Amino acid sequence: MLLPFGGSERGGGQGQGHGNGNDRARNVIFIQGDGLGLSHRELIRLATVGKDGQLAMDSLEHAGWTTTDSADPEEAVTDSAAGATAFASGVRTYNGAVGVDVDGNPVPTLLEAARGAGKATGLVTTAQVTDATPAAFGAHVPDRGDQSEIARQFLESSRPDVVLGGGEDWWYPAGDPGAWEDNPAKDPTEQSKGTEGNLVERAQDLGYTYVSDAEGLADARGRKLLGLFANEEMFEQRNEGEGDLYEPEVPLVDMTAKALDVLSRDRDGFFLLVEEEAVDEFAHRSNATRTIQAGQALDETVALALDFAKKNRGTLVLVVGDHATGGLAIENVDPEDESGEGATTEDGPFDLAGSDLQFTVDWTTGGHTGEATPITAQGPGAERLAGAQRNTDVHDAVLRAMQPRGRG
Repeated sequence: MLLPFGGSERGGGQGQGHGNGNDRARNVIFIQGDGLGLSHRELIRLATVGKDGQLAMDSLEHAGWTTTDSADPEEAVTDSAAGATAFASGVRTYNGAVGVDVDGNPVPTLLEAARGAGKATGLVTTAQVTDATPAAFGAHVPDRGDQSEIARQFLESSRPDVVLGGGEDWWYPAGDPGAWEDNPAKDPTEQSKGTEGNLVERAQDLGYTYVSDAEGLADARGRKLLGLFANEEMFEQRNEGEGDLYEPEVPLVDMTAKALDVLSRDRDGFFLLVEEEAVDEFAHRSNATRTIQAGQALDETVALALDFAKKNRGTLVLVVGDHATGGLAIENVDPEDESGEGATTEDGPFDLAGSDLQFTVDWTTGGHTGEATPITAQGPGAERLAGAQRNTDVHDAVLRAMQPRGRG
């Protein structure tokens, strides 16, 4: 059975809601840790709150896991574009595809469904705002690399009210550095390279307030907001000790707080996607130190979302991972254990918070892995997200939670 806005009936019969008014979500805060597998969540927990502690992301009322398979004809393991498209549209597609099916046809997204229902919408990420995950919610392109086209579609098609993150280089044409200088010392390869003209000016013409630093974001007023706080990602994803940095111009929690402030003014509610990209990027680099740091930022943001939900009834909060990255394993310290090289090097030791113990982190790959990822959820419709499910089921459950009264 087709659901409103293009969703589909979940299979398996588990986690089904009752279709009454109590399980309708006025607001949705969809939080993704890119590359966030169960082992990553455990790494963050052990390093920050210890054996007896609990992360905010693990405190939500309902928990389950989701398979991450894409429909790629050549690769068994998903990438972020296909993974995010499954969450955003309920459709499995090929790796590299954003908001399109395996034949390249556009598929409707949760953000577009929310906007069609009169809700405000927003995208917040520490990646480029046009990177795979936010793009899958607000654009439709066959190739995730077409980031200027993705930005253009944000402005002229899906029209999210709030867009905050990195990636200014894709909004300005070559030779026009915008607010963030070309070829910065932290990464001399970064420079403006947009293909669709000056999209920041286009955004301003369409009523967006544009900001490029923390002070500008704090002072920004109005109901349409574009903030680009880095040339590319809002961190430097390198091997440990080789120029790696996690120092976003605006922390993820602050971007999210601003987005909630703006979006919550809409009387019909809102849909907000929040992504911490650095978990994935540093796991690609076998950099457990920065993976933990990014995970702390993610969990602080989840705590903010839960506090908002406590004060604003009818808010669905969910925390997901599109795939796992790095084949991360948490091990006892063992001087005789082989440490590997390159992408399979061993990290640590790290202190186990609240104890005198230590542990190491071992990696099996510099790429993605195919295991299922955990999901936790709380609020209207969250019970549908408990138990074993497909990544496309996440879309269906959120869509059903958002649908207006009288439907379903």
